Amino acid sequence: MRLIDSEGKQVGVISVAEAIDLAQRSGLDLVEVSPNANPPVCKIMDFGKFRYERTKRDREAKKSQKVTEVKVIRLRPKTDKYHIGFKLKRARKFLEKGAKVKLQVMFRGREITHPELGRELLRVSAEELADVAIVEQGARLEGRSMFLLLSPDKKK
Repeated sequence: MRLIDSEGKQVGVISVAEAIDLAQRSGLDLVEVSPNANPPVCKIMDFGKFRYERTKRDREAKKSQKVTEVKVIRLRPKTDKYHIGFKLKRARKFLEKGAKVKLQVMFRGREITHPELGRELLRVSAEELADVAIVEQGARLEGRSMFLLLSPDKKK
């Protein structure tokens, strides 16, 4: 196996028993870094310290990530225009806060025979929210529901 010491210098290709002996003498652990290499590469290091630093680095990376939230607004083909106004006002607030909005038209019973009503409702809703959102995914029918995905417009 190829061995790298605790300072990062290459010791060279040595036997496993010699590598374990060197690690024990230095009071550190022998860790296999690259098992698929030919010969395998091992490093002498404090494994507990290495794991601590790795979790600390992962936690730091997780803090800088931005999680996009998807809010769902449910509508029906027979929903009154007055009530649609309330729902679109709520969708506008979500979009202004930076969340994505999924408009969902749910069909019940024989309403599914007229998907054009749902498509028209989604088109009108998208036009209403066009000043704060862009259509990320067009109207799509899945089972008894039709979806439209809106994302906040970064330019505005």
